[in-house]
Amino acid sequence: MKKKLISALLCVAMVSSMLVGCGSTAAEVPAAKEETTAPAEETTEPEAEAPAEETAAAEGGSVYYLNFKPEVDEQWQEIAAAYTSETGVDVKVVTAASGTYEEVLKSEIAGQDAPTLFQINGPVGYNSWKDYCLDLSGSELYNALSDKGLAITGEDGGAYGVPYTVESYGIIYNDAIMQAYFALDGAKAASVDEINSFDKLKEVVEDMTAKKADLGIEGVFASTSLLPGEDWRWQTHLANVPVYYEYKDNKVSDMAAIEFTYSDNYKNIFDLYINNSTVAPGLLGSKAVTDSMAEFALGQCAMVQNGNWAWGQISTVEGNTVKEENVKFMPIYTGVSGEENQGLCTGTENFWCVNSQANEADQKATLDFVNWMISSDTGKDYMVNSLGNSAPFTTFGDDEKPTDPLAKEMYRYMENGKNSVTWNFTTFPSQAFKDDFGAALLEYCNKNMTWDEVKDLVVTRWAEEKAATAQ
Repeated sequence: MKKKLISALLCVAMVSSMLVGCGSTAAEVPAAKEETTAPAEETTEPEAEAPAEETAAAEGGSVYYLNFKPEVDEQWQEIAAAYTSETGVDVKVVTAASGTYEEVLKSEIAGQDAPTLFQINGPVGYNSWKDYCLDLSGSELYNALSDKGLAITGEDGGAYGVPYTVESYGIIYNDAIMQAYFALDGAKAASVDEINSFDKLKEVVEDMTAKKADLGIEGVFASTSLLPGEDWRWQTHLANVPVYYEYKDNKVSDMAAIEFTYSDNYKNIFDLYINNSTVAPGLLGSKAVTDSMAEFALGQCAMVQNGNWAWGQISTVEGNTVKEENVKFMPIYTGVSGEENQGLCTGTENFWCVNSQANEADQKATLDFVNWMISSDTGKDYMVNSLGNSAPFTTFGDDEKPTDPLAKEMYRYMENGKNSVTWNFTTFPSQAFKDDFGAALLEYCNKNMTWDEVKDLVVTRWAEEKAATAQ
């Protein structure tokens, strides 16, 4: 019965995620377009006049951007119109509905009017779409990257995906509540600066839980949202930390199979979250990300794991009590040796690619467009103030960066000499793997699975899904 229950719940989680999740497994990719026109016979007659459409493309080219994020469609339409008005170059932006990007890209890329600019989410995305990715290593876009190691590269050393924004995630905390705790008799630390390891974090958190009535909070951490489709902070973002260290030990950037070497470290922080939360572990299956962010915004807890994008969620909660100057970041500590030098988890899932199958004029028009986005005053203003991007390019000055509190914290950590944890979840085998992991975490919270069973599931499903996607 236990095995049947777990199997059923895993299936429900997988189906639910397919309905509501924002990610998807890479679609089967169409082969690169082949030349189907027969070679022209030699002739002394004048060449036929090119069709009007081809002549226009040859003269100037145009841009077709397939946008991944529905939440910024309006902004991209405005950007396209502004660029066309300024340069005369036609820019079309089509935005895929949430959760349908791979499907739409597959359909559009093989058409006559294919996107000239599209997005991949990292190495897995590149593996799916590499036949359509132009080498950008000689472009102004790539050469303006402040850290060229962020680009997606091929085996030949070419740069095929260039990130247009960088993000960070970690433990967000309310400094006003932390200062109130430090002022209490018997506090286990005098400042956040003393919290630079899991052991110290655990000591402080458990003491805060014991004193939560004095602090006026319902729990130290916001609820760990494990509602199917809402569990990405744990099966993707938190899981990135142990995978990062396992990759680092093996000196690789991807693995066909993992041992989940740092599973106990994952368990350390996950247990700390669920046992010092605003709600009991058994209730986490009904909690969404919006619930946990509202708890933080309303001052019901002191900490929540999320990224710099969360400021928008925090600041717009009705009744928000957290002041901007009190919203801070700390790294996710798990008990790994040397973690006192660890920074935030920093990276991106947003890489621009130029269609290598597009004609040369459209490729040039597209490269001119993205270069305008990162080098002109108008383009940079759109990047920062309309799209909210923390653009990783040397063309942006200090006064051309986002100014919200979590973005400031992100830059502070990037500049303080700590070792950023790279985003390795872009190499996770599939959405199905993530969904199964999330469902297992919920079963663990409900005491229907042991941690060893969770670990075994992660190891097994990783290998199975890696093998499936390699076929």
